[in-house]
Amino acid sequence: QVQLVESGGGLVQAGGSLRLSCAASGRLFSIYTMGWYRQAPGKQRELVAAITSGGSTNYADSVEGRFTISRDNAENTVYLQMNNLKPEDTAVYYCNAKHIIQEYLRYWGQGTQVTVSS
Repeated sequence: QVQLVESGGGLVQAGGSLRLSCAASGRLFSIYTMGWYRQAPGKQRELVAAITSGGSTNYADSVEGRFTISRDNAENTVYLQMNNLKPEDTAVYYCNAKHIIQEYLRYWGQGTQVTVSS
């Protein structure tokens, strides 16, 4: 019903920047809370940033002040601007959509690799 496709990952030097994009299929994009998660090898998947249908945002402590999540409802796209990247940011980054009413309806993208070298 909802397909999410991430893009924008790659290899970057520490201190550099990347912008991830998540393109969502279908209509009613605005009734989903959108989030970015990441998973490093051997670690649990963790929430990086989230944005509600109303535009409220929250961030993991480790990225606050460096990352910015935004959404363009007209284009059905969510972005994650990542600045001042650190080696510990290296992970596969996943886009997530959660229905604001039926919260059990959650969808995941396939992920995009972000590698930060020192």
